[in-house]
Formats: sequence, C-alpha cells, structure tokens
Amino acid sequence: MGQNYFDLSGQVAIVTGASGGLGVQMAKALANQGANIVCLARRKEMIDAVAKEISEEFGVKAIGVKCDITDTANVEAAVDEVMKAFGRIDILINNAGTGAVANAEDVTDEQFENEMQIDLFGSFKVARTVARKAMIPARYGRIINIASMYGLVGNKICGSAPYHAAKGGVVNLTRALAAEWGKYSITVNAICPGYFYTPLTQETLDSDFFQQNAKTMIPMERYGNEGELDSAAIFLASPASTYVTGDIIPVDGGYTCM
Repeated sequence: MGQNYFDLSGQVAIVTGASGGLGVQMAKALANQGANIVCLARRKEMIDAVAKEISEEFGVKAIGVKCDITDTANVEAAVDEVMKAFGRIDILINNAGTGAVANAEDVTDEQFENEMQIDLFGSFKVARTVARKAMIPARYGRIINIASMYGLVGNKICGSAPYHAAKGGVVNLTRALAAEWGKYSITVNAICPGYFYTPLTQETLDSDFFQQNAKTMIPMERYGNEGELDSAAIFLASPASTYVTGDIIPVDGGYTCM
C-alpha cells in the first residue's frame, strides 16, 4: 500500500472563525482527511451546529468552543478546554477575521484598531497560546494563518486600508513565527485567498461590476469556488509539508501574479 501523504487521522485541528464561509469549508476538508475538529468562534449556537454537522458527515469528533480571540483570558481558557477534551492540538487554522471598508481618509481610529485587534493581534494570541500549551511541548505543530491577497497588494475596488495593513502584518508574522518555532518542528505558513464565493459574497461577486473586474484583473477570469481553498489547507496541515515553513501561498486565480 502506498503512503497517504494527506492522512490526518487522530489529529486535532482548531479552526477559528468556523461559524460559516471559508472556515467551515476548511474544517470539513480536514475532517474529510480524518482530523478531529474544534470549531472556535464567538457564536456558540452556530459553531455547535457546524460541529454536529461535521461529526455526522465525516465520523470524527467535533466540538464547538466559544472564544473571542481579542480577549487574552478567553483564548487561554478556550485552549485549556480543547486540551482537556483532546489532550493535544496538532493543527491551527487562524481564519477568524473582519474587513473594514471605507476610503482611507474617512477611516476612523476605531475601525483601524478593530481590524488590527481581530485579524493581526487575535491571530497572534491564538497562535501564541496554542504553541505554548500544546505544540512546543509536543515538538510538533502545523499553524496556517489565513491572510489575503490584499496582504500582498493594494486595490482600487474599495477602500480597505486597515484590512490591507492587518493582513500584511499576518504575512510577516507568519515568517517571524516560522523562523522562531522551526526548532520545535512547528511549521507556520500563510494562505492568501483571493475572492471566493460564500453565501455572504455570492450576490456581490455575481454583480456586473465584479464580473467585469474578474475578467480584467484575474488571469483565470473568475472567482474561487467552494472547495478550491481546501487543497492548500490540507497540504499545509499534513505530513506532506514537513519541510515547508514561512511560506506564503496565494490562492487567487493569479490575481497577484500581474
């Protein structure tokens, strides 16, 4: 029998922001490879429903853990809860985020700070706690930060300077953590998604303006479909990526190649 390089059986994966959209898609992708799943987000009823669906569909253990990633004490308690339930954390997907949209000259201090607190500082708080409590002691871990293609380039479609700044921070935070934690056999990589269809983006992306934008700005001339982010997440979470760390992988139909 050949080796299944992407087998995650018995491993435990935390996915933040797993109450909907891409977070749910990636959680299901890891569950399909055998990983037990922790759906971590603020809305308990939603993550419990997602966890139940994952458990029933894939036959793995899945739980919902309520957590506000901007609250350090809350993050500490959530990681403790996961360790009590499973005794290990092998994979972390830092997916929780937000997106302030406003012209730069009109962005408020509160908007900018909120973006940083969630997308950048929140991602760091979860990574720091998971590494300290689980991955460093185990001398193993896979951390996948979900940044954005807008962490690599600017845009003229809509003003979102706080989002660009925060996601750019996530990109270089990824490199810093990879450099520091490599000695513990912890890999830290980032995925930079482009626009993807989700229930929340469907109407916007199907609009005439965004369809024309796809034809103009994206070499593949379309937006990402459900499941097209999964393979990157599975690869970076799996034993197949043992020697891949500090890498930044755009999954954007070629948007950032131009």
